[in-house]
Amino acid sequence: MLKTFPKGGVHPKENKFSAGKPIETIELPKQVSIPIAQHIGAPAEAVVKKGDQVKVGQLIAKSGGFVSTNIHSSVSGTVLKIDNVLDTSGYKKTCIIIDVEGDEWLDSIDKSTELNTNIDISVDEIRNKVLDSGIVGLGGATFPTHVKLSVPLGKTCEYLIINAVECEPYLTADHQLMLEKADEIMVGSQLMQKAIGANKILIGIENNKPDAIKIMSEVAKKYENIEVSPLKVMYPQGGEKQLIKALINREVPSGGLPINVGCVVQNVGTAFAIYEAVQKNKPLFERVVTVTGTSLSKPCNILTRIGTSTIELIEAAGGLPEDTGKVVSGGPMMGKALSAITVPVTKGTSGVLIIPAKKSSRPKTYNCIRCGRCMNVCPMGLEPYKLKNMCVVKMHEELQAERILDCIECGSCAYTCPAGIPLLDYIRLGKANLNKILRSKKS
Repeated sequence: MLKTFPKGGVHPKENKFSAGKPIETIELPKQVSIPIAQHIGAPAEAVVKKGDQVKVGQLIAKSGGFVSTNIHSSVSGTVLKIDNVLDTSGYKKTCIIIDVEGDEWLDSIDKSTELNTNIDISVDEIRNKVLDSGIVGLGGATFPTHVKLSVPLGKTCEYLIINAVECEPYLTADHQLMLEKADEIMVGSQLMQKAIGANKILIGIENNKPDAIKIMSEVAKKYENIEVSPLKVMYPQGGEKQLIKALINREVPSGGLPINVGCVVQNVGTAFAIYEAVQKNKPLFERVVTVTGTSLSKPCNILTRIGTSTIELIEAAGGLPEDTGKVVSGGPMMGKALSAITVPVTKGTSGVLIIPAKKSSRPKTYNCIRCGRCMNVCPMGLEPYKLKNMCVVKMHEELQAERILDCIECGSCAYTCPAGIPLLDYIRLGKANLNKILRSKKS
């Protein structure tokens, strides 16, 4: 029997239109806008100015603290200006805007495709390479990876769990990466294992990717202490806590982290990025992005330079369909609708989803019928309808007691609500207000 997490979850229609489509590259943009805050934590600080010449892979913004990360140029050319540009949040954020002139990479980057399996590297060197290269979690959370690779004193890590679930409908970037870069992912995983001192590597892949399971299982035989585990298809199995429960039956405590139960979880794309950083001296300046949608003429997986405008990816996938109602960064469950299709691709951009107008509008909202479906599908065992009501009347202290901060914002509650109530929107607002109050108390 296939493993999965035991509590809640839903199974939306998968719509993996771009599955099996080889990773492709597109023409370089004429200009990129590279945000200096593409990660959880403090924004980076620009180290270039207007008129500077830069090369691909060059540091252009330095991390602003321990929980922060470096930003590198994804192109070669001239810095046009440092200005505020609309990003996925809907607000204008500081970006370094570069006019593209050719494609000249730093000489230190190894551009060869030859596999390098030598991991005879010190732990400090691995961590420093990850830090210097600006690696973040590529599953969408964008938490600085060097922080995760620094296990706190008094804690030990038994398992490195590689999240290859990709449970969001439509998205296939991780799936295709496994088909094309399995060996590199294994080496990257071994480098992380060495850095955190884990005994074993577990790779969780949902059973709707049989080709990836087959390839990864075969390749894993060449490496020590790596096990590929097929999982039952269930959303949101890609959540850290759900994946840990599914694979090793351990439960992360409320307010706790995976390391509290002896685990570190990293995305499969992050493992590949670490391979490139450590073995090829290549900073994180490009990533695979799925561009997809029911009306799109050419759903695809594109290796995209950071800072590229979203519209350029859409054009590469056949252009914006006439019936478009919404463009989403990410998947349909946890992604964010874009206020403009000029928004630049960032390290956390896993997909660009084009939703037709007839499917993009909110359903009509009715009064809650107390059916309890939102409770049944919540993977964290929360009571979404209750949290929503408390958010409306601003019962902030009570919200903390009801564990609102444990919500992983998967959207299962809103997806299943027969009354069409946007439960997740209310909960997100409540979480934001509560976090603001908690930060104010600390300061």
